[in-house]
Amino acid sequence: MIDIRRVFTQVEHIHHEFGPRAQTPLVRGAIAAVLTNPFAGRYEPDILPMMSLLDPVGLEMAHKLHAVMDVPLEQLATYGKGAIVGAAGELEHGALWHVPGGYAMRELLGWKGDRVAYAKGTVDEKKTGQPGNALSIVPSTKKVGAPGTALDVPLTNINASYVRGQFDAIEVRVPGAPAADEIVFILAMSTGYRVHARVGGLLAENIAKWDGLR
Repeated sequence: MIDIRRVFTQVEHIHHEFGPRAQTPLVRGAIAAVLTNPFAGRYEPDILPMMSLLDPVGLEMAHKLHAVMDVPLEQLATYGKGAIVGAAGELEHGALWHVPGGYAMRELLGWKGDRVAYAKGTVDEKKTGQPGNALSIVPSTKKVGAPGTALDVPLTNINASYVRGQFDAIEVRVPGAPAADEIVFILAMSTGYRVHARVGGLLAENIAKWDGLR
């Protein structure tokens, strides 16, 4: 059921946005896997079996993305995910990425919870004390589109979604994908604040472990 045709990565280093040059550039990266959509062209009521099959795909992509960004793990400060479904599929097929994609990055970054129990709604992270890092919900977006469709993947802080200076997005477009019977699954991360962030609000360095919307 999992047939990957292409894997596409992109990394950017942002030195300034027409203001003072940053002492340390913001690094933003994304990885996209182009997969055959086994449900293309028909309505399948039970699509959940594919979700668990995507778990190793998500983990491999998260580790590859960290590698190509070439920064220490502790410098990764924001994350996000997305999906572009080819025209013969439906938006719900992109939603299969929510658990495999999101928890792959959370586990890479040190989350200690149980993704299976979490998906079933049986884990209360705050009461069990399981997590170690990556406490925030992973922001997400998805759309149905033609080959070459671009997606703006949202990025927020890994521990507190209300860190305003780290609200961001990275545009991802895989040339020639997705075909009508494909899906592009995307993971994205960055090293933190927008280069010229200056609109106030909560700072990442000031948050307690359980602050912010997760």
